[in-house]
Amino acid sequence: MADPMPEIKSIGIRNFTRSALGWPARILFPPVCAGCRRHVSQPGVLCGACWPKLRLLERPWCPVMGTPFTHHMGEGFLSAEAIADPPPFERARAAVVYSGVARQMVQGLKYQDRTDLAPWMARWMARAGADLIAEADVVVPVPLHWRRFFRRRFNQSAELARAVCELSGLSFAPAAMRRVKLTRQQVGLERQEREENVRAAFRVPVEAQIEIAGRRVLLIDDVYTTGATVRAATKALKKGGAGAVDVLTFARVLPGDFRPDESATI
Repeated sequence: MADPMPEIKSIGIRNFTRSALGWPARILFPPVCAGCRRHVSQPGVLCGACWPKLRLLERPWCPVMGTPFTHHMGEGFLSAEAIADPPPFERARAAVVYSGVARQMVQGLKYQDRTDLAPWMARWMARAGADLIAEADVVVPVPLHWRRFFRRRFNQSAELARAVCELSGLSFAPAAMRRVKLTRQQVGLERQEREENVRAAFRVPVEAQIEIAGRRVLLIDDVYTTGATVRAATKALKKGGAGAVDVLTFARVLPGDFRPDESATI
Protein backbone atom coordinates (compact mmCIF):
# COMPACT_ATOMS: atom_id res chain seq x y z
CA MET A 1 0.00 0.00 0.00
CA ALA A 2 1.34 3.44 -0.94
CA ASP A 3 2.37 5.73 1.88
CA PRO A 4 -0.43 8.35 2.23
CA MET A 5 1.72 10.81 4.16
CA PRO A 6 3.19 12.69 1.12
CA GLU A 7 -0.33 13.37 -0.19
CA ILE A 8 -1.56 14.45 3.26
CA LYS A 9 1.43 16.77 3.63
CA SER A 10 0.81 18.18 0.14
CA ILE A 11 -2.85 18.94 0.97
CA GLY A 12 -1.80 20.54 4.24
CA ILE A 13 0.73 22.76 2.47
CA ARG A 14 -1.83 23.84 -0.14
CA ASN A 15 -4.40 24.68 2.55
CA PHE A 16 -1.79 26.59 4.55
CA THR A 17 -0.71 28.50 1.44
CA ARG A 18 -4.31 29.51 0.58
CA SER A 19 -4.85 30.62 4.17
CA ALA A 20 -1.58 32.55 4.28
CA LEU A 21 -2.35 34.33 1.01
CA GLY A 22 -5.63 35.50 2.50
CA TRP A 23 -4.02 37.02 5.60
CA PRO A 24 -3.00 40.37 4.01
CA ALA A 25 -6.51 40.92 2.66
CA ARG A 26 -8.09 40.08 6.02
CA ILE A 27 -5.72 42.48 7.77
CA LEU A 28 -6.22 45.32 5.28
CA PHE A 29 -9.95 44.66 4.73
CA PRO A 30 -11.30 42.87 7.80
CA PRO A 31 -14.78 41.35 7.34
CA VAL A 32 -17.59 43.53 8.64
CA CYS A 33 -21.23 42.91 9.48
CA ALA A 34 -23.48 43.16 6.43
CA GLY A 35 -25.82 45.36 8.44
CA CYS A 36 -23.93 47.70 10.79
CA ARG A 37 -20.32 47.14 9.59
CA ARG A 38 -18.98 45.98 12.96
CA HIS A 39 -16.07 43.56 12.61
CA VAL A 40 -17.17 39.92 12.32
CA SER A 41 -15.44 36.56 11.91
CA GLN A 42 -16.12 36.11 8.19
CA PRO A 43 -17.51 38.11 5.25
CA GLY A 44 -21.24 38.17 4.60
CA VAL A 45 -22.47 37.40 8.11
CA LEU A 46 -24.42 39.51 10.56
CA CYS A 47 -23.20 40.39 14.02
CA GLY A 48 -25.03 39.25 17.16
CA ALA A 49 -26.82 42.59 17.43
CA CYS A 50 -28.08 42.65 13.82
CA TRP A 51 -29.11 39.01 13.35
CA PRO A 52 -32.21 39.22 15.61
CA LYS A 53 -33.36 42.25 13.60
CA LEU A 54 -33.54 40.24 10.36
CA ARG A 55 -36.94 38.67 9.76
CA LEU A 56 -36.71 35.79 7.31
CA LEU A 57 -39.82 34.92 5.30
CA GLU A 58 -40.70 31.29 5.98
CA ARG A 59 -43.41 28.81 5.07
CA PRO A 60 -46.35 28.57 5.35
CA TRP A 61 -46.93 31.25 2.75
CA CYS A 62 -49.27 32.08 -0.11
CA PRO A 63 -48.19 29.88 -3.05
CA VAL A 64 -48.66 32.82 -5.45
CA MET A 65 -47.58 35.92 -3.55
CA GLY A 66 -45.14 34.35 -1.10
CA THR A 67 -46.60 36.36 1.80
CA PRO A 68 -46.51 34.43 5.08
CA PHE A 69 -49.51 32.93 6.86
CA THR A 70 -49.66 32.74 10.65
CA HIS A 71 -50.40 29.02 10.37
CA HIS A 72 -50.85 26.37 7.66
CA MET A 73 -54.07 27.10 5.78
CA GLY A 74 -54.19 23.97 3.65
CA GLU A 75 -52.73 23.02 0.28
CA GLY A 76 -53.32 25.64 -2.41
CA PHE A 77 -54.90 28.20 -0.06
CA LEU A 78 -54.40 31.71 -1.53
CA SER A 79 -53.97 35.02 0.25
CA ALA A 80 -56.63 37.73 -0.05
CA GLU A 81 -54.14 39.74 -2.11
CA ALA A 82 -53.74 36.96 -4.70
CA ILE A 83 -57.50 36.49 -4.99
CA ALA A 84 -58.50 40.17 -5.12
CA ASP A 85 -55.77 41.26 -7.54
CA PRO A 86 -54.26 38.28 -9.39
CA PRO A 87 -50.75 39.16 -10.61
CA PRO A 88 -49.49 38.65 -14.18
CA PHE A 89 -46.57 36.60 -12.84
CA GLU A 90 -46.92 33.01 -11.66
CA ARG A 91 -45.25 33.20 -8.24
CA ALA A 92 -43.35 35.70 -6.10
CA ARG A 93 -40.86 34.96 -3.34
CA ALA A 94 -38.70 37.15 -1.12
CA ALA A 95 -36.03 36.28 1.41
CA VAL A 96 -36.71 38.80 4.17
CA VAL A 97 -39.15 41.42 5.39
CA TYR A 98 -38.13 44.94 4.38
CA SER A 99 -37.38 46.36 7.81
CA GLY A 100 -34.48 46.87 10.19
CA VAL A 101 -31.18 45.45 9.00
CA ALA A 102 -32.71 44.23 5.70
CA ARG A 103 -33.59 47.83 4.88
CA GLN A 104 -30.03 48.91 5.73
CA MET A 105 -28.63 46.24 3.40
CA VAL A 106 -30.91 47.20 0.51
CA GLN A 107 -30.12 50.88 0.87
CA GLY A 108 -26.41 50.13 1.28
CA LEU A 109 -26.41 48.18 -1.99
CA LYS A 110 -28.59 50.67 -3.84
CA TYR A 111 -27.31 54.05 -2.66
CA GLN A 112 -23.90 53.46 -1.04
CA ASP A 113 -22.21 51.30 -3.69
CA ARG A 114 -22.13 48.27 -1.36
CA THR A 115 -22.02 45.80 -4.25
CA ASP A 116 -20.05 43.49 -1.92
CA LEU A 117 -23.39 42.72 -0.24
CA ALA A 118 -24.99 41.26 -3.39
CA PRO A 119 -23.48 37.73 -3.16
CA TRP A 120 -24.59 37.36 0.46
CA MET A 121 -28.06 38.74 -0.19
CA ALA A 122 -28.34 36.34 -3.13
CA ARG A 123 -27.67 33.36 -0.84
CA TRP A 124 -30.77 34.19 1.19
CA MET A 125 -32.71 34.76 -2.04
CA ALA A 126 -31.64 31.36 -3.37
CA ARG A 127 -32.88 29.75 -0.17
CA ALA A 128 -36.29 31.47 -0.31
CA GLY A 129 -36.70 30.94 -4.05
CA ALA A 130 -35.38 27.40 -4.35
CA ASP A 131 -38.60 26.15 -5.96
CA LEU A 132 -38.56 29.02 -8.49
CA ILE A 133 -34.89 28.51 -9.33
CA ALA A 134 -35.42 24.78 -9.86
CA GLU A 135 -37.96 25.46 -12.63
CA ALA A 136 -36.43 28.60 -14.20
CA ASP A 137 -34.77 28.66 -17.62
CA VAL A 138 -33.24 32.13 -17.57
CA VAL A 139 -32.71 34.99 -15.10
CA VAL A 140 -33.57 38.59 -16.02
CA PRO A 141 -33.01 41.59 -13.73
CA VAL A 142 -35.35 44.58 -13.58
CA PRO A 143 -33.38 47.11 -15.67
CA LEU A 144 -32.50 50.73 -14.94
CA HIS A 145 -33.04 53.47 -17.50
CA TRP A 146 -29.72 54.21 -19.19
CA ARG A 147 -29.56 57.72 -17.73
CA ARG A 148 -29.99 56.45 -14.18
CA PHE A 149 -27.52 53.64 -14.87
CA PHE A 150 -24.99 56.21 -16.10
CA ARG A 151 -25.32 58.17 -12.86
CA ARG A 152 -25.30 55.15 -10.52
CA ARG A 153 -22.77 53.11 -12.58
CA PHE A 154 -24.40 49.80 -11.69
CA ASN A 155 -27.82 48.17 -11.46
CA GLN A 156 -28.46 46.69 -8.02
CA SER A 157 -31.00 44.22 -9.41
CA ALA A 158 -28.46 42.99 -11.99
CA GLU A 159 -25.86 42.52 -9.24
CA LEU A 160 -28.30 40.34 -7.31
CA ALA A 161 -29.34 38.45 -10.46
CA ARG A 162 -25.71 37.77 -11.43
CA ALA A 163 -25.01 36.40 -7.95
CA VAL A 164 -28.12 34.17 -8.08
CA CYS A 165 -26.92 32.79 -11.42
CA GLU A 166 -23.48 32.06 -10.01
CA LEU A 167 -25.07 30.10 -7.19
CA SER A 168 -27.60 28.24 -9.35
CA GLY A 169 -25.88 27.85 -12.73
CA LEU A 170 -28.85 29.47 -14.51
CA SER A 171 -28.42 31.54 -17.65
CA PHE A 172 -28.08 35.30 -17.01
CA ALA A 173 -29.77 37.63 -19.54
CA PRO A 174 -29.18 41.23 -18.36
CA ALA A 175 -30.03 42.73 -21.77
CA ALA A 176 -33.25 40.81 -22.33
CA MET A 177 -35.36 43.76 -21.20
CA ARG A 178 -34.90 47.54 -21.39
CA ARG A 179 -36.35 50.38 -19.39
CA VAL A 180 -37.55 52.66 -22.17
CA LYS A 181 -39.21 55.27 -19.97
CA LEU A 182 -37.32 57.42 -17.46
CA THR A 183 -39.64 56.99 -14.49
CA ARG A 184 -39.79 59.02 -11.32
CA GLN A 185 -38.34 57.52 -8.16
CA GLN A 186 -41.04 55.38 -6.56
CA VAL A 187 -40.25 56.69 -3.05
CA GLY A 188 -43.15 58.76 -1.74
CA LEU A 189 -45.64 57.70 -4.41
CA GLU A 190 -49.05 56.26 -3.58
CA ARG A 191 -49.85 52.75 -4.81
CA GLN A 192 -51.83 53.95 -7.85
CA GLU A 193 -49.15 56.54 -8.68
CA ARG A 194 -46.52 53.81 -8.65
CA GLU A 195 -48.52 51.76 -11.13
CA GLU A 196 -48.96 54.73 -13.45
CA ASN A 197 -45.29 55.65 -13.08
CA VAL A 198 -44.04 52.33 -14.45
CA ARG A 199 -46.81 51.70 -16.99
CA ALA A 200 -45.22 50.79 -20.35
CA ALA A 201 -41.79 51.49 -18.84
CA PHE A 202 -40.24 48.22 -20.06
CA ARG A 203 -39.76 46.51 -23.39
CA VAL A 204 -38.07 43.38 -24.70
CA PRO A 205 -35.96 44.35 -27.75
CA VAL A 206 -36.68 42.31 -30.87
CA GLU A 207 -33.11 41.02 -30.95
CA ALA A 208 -33.44 39.79 -27.34
CA GLN A 209 -36.71 37.92 -27.76
CA ILE A 210 -34.87 34.71 -28.66
CA GLU A 211 -33.40 34.67 -25.12
CA ILE A 212 -36.81 34.42 -23.46
CA ALA A 213 -39.17 33.03 -26.13
CA GLY A 214 -41.26 30.25 -24.61
CA ARG A 215 -39.01 30.08 -21.56
CA ARG A 216 -39.73 30.37 -17.85
CA VAL A 217 -38.13 33.63 -16.72
CA LEU A 218 -36.99 34.35 -13.17
CA LEU A 219 -37.31 38.13 -12.73
CA ILE A 220 -35.01 39.60 -10.06
CA ASP A 221 -35.40 42.86 -8.13
CA ASP A 222 -34.14 44.15 -4.79
CA VAL A 223 -37.45 44.98 -3.08
CA TYR A 224 -41.09 44.09 -3.69
CA THR A 225 -43.04 47.06 -2.36
CA THR A 226 -46.47 47.27 -3.99
CA GLY A 227 -45.55 45.04 -6.92
CA ALA A 228 -46.04 47.81 -9.49
CA THR A 229 -42.56 47.48 -10.97
CA VAL A 230 -42.46 43.69 -11.28
CA ARG A 231 -46.00 43.61 -12.64
CA ALA A 232 -45.08 46.06 -15.41
CA ALA A 233 -41.85 44.16 -16.12
CA THR A 234 -43.71 40.83 -16.20
CA LYS A 235 -46.20 42.17 -18.75
CA ALA A 236 -43.31 43.33 -20.95
CA LEU A 237 -41.60 39.93 -20.71
CA LYS A 238 -44.79 38.10 -21.65
CA LYS A 239 -45.40 40.49 -24.53
CA GLY A 240 -41.85 39.70 -25.63
CA GLY A 241 -42.61 35.98 -25.73
CA ALA A 242 -41.79 34.63 -22.26
CA GLY A 243 -43.72 31.46 -21.46
CA ALA A 244 -44.05 32.25 -17.75
CA VAL A 245 -42.53 34.63 -15.22
CA ASP A 246 -41.68 34.14 -11.55
CA VAL A 247 -40.42 36.96 -9.31
CA LEU A 248 -37.64 36.74 -6.73
CA THR A 249 -36.59 39.68 -4.56
CA PHE A 250 -34.33 40.07 -1.56
CA ALA A 251 -36.89 41.94 0.56
CA ARG A 252 -40.64 42.36 0.69
CA VAL A 253 -42.89 45.06 2.15
CA LEU A 254 -45.73 43.02 3.59
CA PRO A 255 -49.34 43.93 2.77
CA GLY A 256 -50.52 46.52 5.27
CA ASP A 257 -46.98 47.79 5.95
CA PHE A 258 -46.72 50.08 2.89
CA ARG A 259 -46.44 53.77 3.82
CA PRO A 260 -45.96 56.08 0.81
CA ASP A 261 -45.01 59.00 3.07
CA GLU A 262 -42.17 57.06 4.71
CA SER A 263 -38.92 58.37 3.25
CA ALA A 264 -37.13 55.10 3.97
CA THR A 265 -39.55 53.08 1.85
CA ILE A 266 -38.14 52.04 -1.51
